[in-house]
Amino acid sequence: MTLKLSISTWFNDFLNLFYPRLCEACGSYLFKNETTICTRCLFHLPKTDFHLNKNNPVSILFWGRVNINYAASYYTFSKGSQFQKLIHKLKYHNKQEIGIALGKHFGESLKNSEFFKDIDVIIPVPLHSKKEKIRGYNQAELVALGLGKSMLKPIDSKNLIRKIHTESQTKKNKLERWQNVDNIFELIEPSNLINKHILLVDDVVTTGSTLEACAHALLKAEGAKVSIATLAYA
Repeated sequence: MTLKLSISTWFNDFLNLFYPRLCEACGSYLFKNETTICTRCLFHLPKTDFHLNKNNPVSILFWGRVNINYAASYYTFSKGSQFQKLIHKLKYHNKQEIGIALGKHFGESLKNSEFFKDIDVIIPVPLHSKKEKIRGYNQAELVALGLGKSMLKPIDSKNLIRKIHTESQTKKNKLERWQNVDNIFELIEPSNLINKHILLVDDVVTTGSTLEACAHALLKAEGAKVSIATLAYA
């Protein structure tokens, strides 16, 4: 062990005495090799195998609506669950590291899936600039960053934009969600995505209306293909 590494390790251990690293899911102390979420909580999160099955519930959600190559969610989402608490922390309590950490775990699975091996670029569902300014970040972009780290793929968070600021989708029904996002996304430089296989990323998919609207905009790039990855399926 070098002196520099030894000092760094000692300093981190010293900090942990006063500012211990805690699991964002259960609040227990994290071991040195753990980050953000402890191994036990990661093991018990409601994981799916959608990335291994082409005709999974997320893919089926888009049949007849928009031409999607593949779609997958890594977890299932249910109200009151530990996973919902993690997503709530990510979206509303500035716990940005949760999005990156879960994205990295998801990426490790996607890169070994035959359906997602030829991804060229990862694009997160954009927030309107007003909403992103209020929140301070885009949670979908954090998930995309985690995916990119594991899959070794570039992130493009500037090309797809949300033209119109809309109301939250949370309490809307399926028709209202579709009407709320219809034709509100736009590509700035379609030429940058010609013949690219795009991985469109969001945190949670419910009715798929937002992702559908994004996919329609992305498919305006000549020869582009779109696949979808979300952390959770509700």
